[in-house]
Order: sequence, then structure tokens, then C-alpha cells
Amino acid sequence: MTELDRRTVLRAGLVAGAGVVGGGLLGGGAAPAAPAWRPSGRPVLTHGVQSGDATADSALVWTRADRPGRMLVEVSRRPDFRGARRVTGPVLDPSGDFTGTVRLRGLPAGERLHYRVRVESLDRHGLVSEPLTGTLTTAARPHDRRDVRFVWTGDIAGQGWGIAPDFGGMSIFSAMRATRPDFYLCSGDNVYADGPLTETVALPDGRIWRNIVTPEKSKVAETLTEYRGQYAYNLLDEHLRRFLAEVPQVNQWDDHEVTNNWYPGEILTDDRYTERRVDVLAARARRAYGEWVPTPRDGRLYRRLSYGSRLDVFVLDMRTWKDPNDGNTYADPNRGLLGREQREWLVRELTRSRATWKVIAADLPIGLVVPDGPGAQEGVAQGDPGAPAGRELEFAQVLRAVHRAGVTGVVFVTADVHYTAAHHYDPARAAVGDFTPFWEFVSGPAHAGAFGPNALDGTFGPEAVFVHAPPRANTSPAEGYQHFGEVSIDGATGALTVHLRDRAGVSLWTRTLPPPVR
Repeated sequence: MTELDRRTVLRAGLVAGAGVVGGGLLGGGAAPAAPAWRPSGRPVLTHGVQSGDATADSALVWTRADRPGRMLVEVSRRPDFRGARRVTGPVLDPSGDFTGTVRLRGLPAGERLHYRVRVESLDRHGLVSEPLTGTLTTAARPHDRRDVRFVWTGDIAGQGWGIAPDFGGMSIFSAMRATRPDFYLCSGDNVYADGPLTETVALPDGRIWRNIVTPEKSKVAETLTEYRGQYAYNLLDEHLRRFLAEVPQVNQWDDHEVTNNWYPGEILTDDRYTERRVDVLAARARRAYGEWVPTPRDGRLYRRLSYGSRLDVFVLDMRTWKDPNDGNTYADPNRGLLGREQREWLVRELTRSRATWKVIAADLPIGLVVPDGPGAQEGVAQGDPGAPAGRELEFAQVLRAVHRAGVTGVVFVTADVHYTAAHHYDPARAAVGDFTPFWEFVSGPAHAGAFGPNALDGTFGPEAVFVHAPPRANTSPAEGYQHFGEVSIDGATGALTVHLRDRAGVSLWTRTLPPPVR
């Protein structure tokens, strides 16, 4: 893969920002129209290449250019691209921040494929960029019993801890790449749009953490340009860029893609913001997310992805329909985090799934208490170990429905709380009895301040089987306590093995779960 030139990236980011038209719901506060300056020479791909949502016969491929151009993608079984199939993609222009995504279709199932991306100038036909290459692995066909491995984490560049070359950058992504996963699940907080960076931070041992800082990362994001700049910033890191070029992603969004602990309709009281209507900020953030992350653009973030007969992944959106953060003790079962349509979809798709394992990717944990200041709750639980109340009612409905339908093999994976843990839920310990025991695995942060552990709510009978948390709040990545999880499923036996790993990839805890008996 061609190495990225940082000055080119920063210049291209500023040019793209200047091309955004101000005014309106999405563009408010953005810079005026682009100046007459036009880059010379060949187009440049400024932020690498990525792939996402790889199925048995399709995958998304993403890139960004430094000027308007036509995206061209080749895909092949061979690294030399002999006999490659070429796909003509969209025009990359200022309206989309010069980003573009192509869906490759008709791909062979269960194979590691090579792709190559160029952009052709709109001014001079035949003038194309230097190519960038990547790899992706397609999912197995629905009835195939294939091995499958994925990694997950969340929480990237948060709490003031940005890219610090002196401390190895975001090296956790090199450790994740070394596991050779079939895909990567980001459990939310892809960026910290509400987390400005300073150039230096003093560490407890006297060392100095020196951040790379861009204009968009020097304040809270409010404009479309500033939200776009959050994603551009993370891609300055060579570890992350190389990882994303080689491993297809499955992405969720959570709160920090917009602002901390947000919910629809919220009006901020944070003096750092001049735009305090969260719905306006969320619209801008959602557009930037769709432009910079290779994710489906059908407007719906929750979805089911199948990986052969052994694994279905159910990606939740626990933010778009979130109710206000209050005491979370209400009795209305129609409120919650998922909304009626998504809740019914989840029950229906879990019931239809024939996969051995049904992994639910939740961007908020089920049993951990996540406060939002005094008297308000951010997550599902509120600390009362009694009968379900508030948002717990919604998950009690889901767990009860799939239990009565005979669904087995449900496992939750999440991040959010900035430490790693393994929780086992059992009705024998719970205030409710009509659900099938399940595991919840927590892992993060990828590159942010480490916190925890949080209190467990006893409503669904959780037991903390393993916890690895820092000695104090906001421990820096330089001190460890950065985590990712790895799940591998044996295609022949159906056994599922979980590793909770540290920043270097060392396994801190592991457990193999036998395939459930139907």
C-alpha cells in the first residue's frame, strides 16, 4: 500500500472543507464555496482505501480523492490483478467531501479477494491517480460450515488522547490485524466529535504526550466540515489506515460521533457549542459518517449480516430512537433505545436465524450502569436489581420473545465503558425468569481514556466473570488498559472461542463455548 503523505492529507482536508456550501440544516457554519485553486498533476487518493459490510457475494469499497474525479475499482482473486474485473464507481465531488463508495457485486463466497482503487480526473480523460490496494474476505454461503473470526472494539481518539507518534500511534490496530480476522466490528464511538485535542498532555510519570492536532480537532465539532474532519483525523494513523485497507468493517454509531450521551430532541447546555440543537448536530454528523465510513446508505443503521451456517451478526442502532436520559424507572414498554420497528425486527430476525451463533452487536451494554450525571441514566440499566423498569422493559420483551421461540446461541458484544469484561446472565440469579442464559462480552477502548469498572445491575442476573479495568479514571493509552475482543468459531464443531486482548494482542482471558443444543 502506498504510504500517505501527511501534508497532502492536511491540504486536501482543508480544500475539501472549503468546498462545502454554508447554510441550512447540514451545512450551517461551514466555509464558503471553494476558491479557484485547482490541484495540478495526477489526482491523489488522500486517506487510503477501506471496505465494509462484506457479504457472501458483495462488499463496499471506499476512498477519497483530492479533487473531483471518477472512482474506478478492480477486484481479483490474484494479488497481481491478472484477469481483474473493473467496476466504474461514482464521481467524487465537493458535495460528498470527495469521498466515494462502490458496492462490488457478484463476488465469490468465502474467499480473500484483492481490490485496487484509482480515481480518474474529470478534466483530463485517462489521467488517473496512483493506485491503492486492499484486501477483503467475503462471507461464506448461508449453508456452509466455515471457520469465521472477527475482532471488535470501540472508542477511538477520545478524552484528549489523539495520535501521538512518540507513543506508537494507534498500535492496537496492528495487533488486531495480526489476528487475520474475516471482519472488524466497531461497536461505536468511531470518532470523538466532542473531544478537542491539545498539542501536549502531561502524564502522571512526567512524560509528555504530544498529539497531532488538526483544525477540526481543536474544538468540538458543530459544522459538517468539522464532523468530516473527525474521520479524516483518525486516518492520519498508519496502523488504522493499514488495518482498514486489509479487513472489511461492520460499523455502528453511538454517542461521540455526535456529542456525549446525546438523544433526539436534546438541547445542549454545554457552553462550548454555539449550535445547541442536537437534532441539527446529529444530521450533520450522520452525513459525515455516511460519507467517510463504508456502510450501507439506505438510511437504516440496524441490519443483519450472515457468515455461513455458524454466525449471524445483528447490528443494533441504540441511538437514533433513544428516549431522553432521565431516571430510567418509567413503566412505559413503548419507550426505550431501539424503537418499536427495530425491536420487532430484532425478534423476527433472531427467530428466523438458523445460524449456530447469533451475535448481537450492541453499542451500549445491557447490565452495566452508565450514568449521565446525577439522577439520569445513559444506558439500559439504572442500578435497581428488581423487576425490569425503564429501558430494561424493552430488552425484557426481546429476551422473553426469543426464549419462547426456542432461540439459542445468543451472545452480546459491546464496548462503550472503556474497559474489558465478560458477563454471564442467568435467570437463576435474575429478577426475571423467562429468558435463556447468555453471555455479554465488553472490550475497549481502542485508543482513548480508560475507565471503570461500572456497577452491574442485577435485573437480568449478570455475573462479572472477568474484569480488566484501570486503577484510575482516564488512564492514557501509554499506560495500557486498551482492549479489543476476538471471536473465532470452529466451522466443523460450532464451538465459539472468545479472547479479550490488550493493546499488544496478549490474551487476558479466554473461554470456549460449546455449540448450543437445540
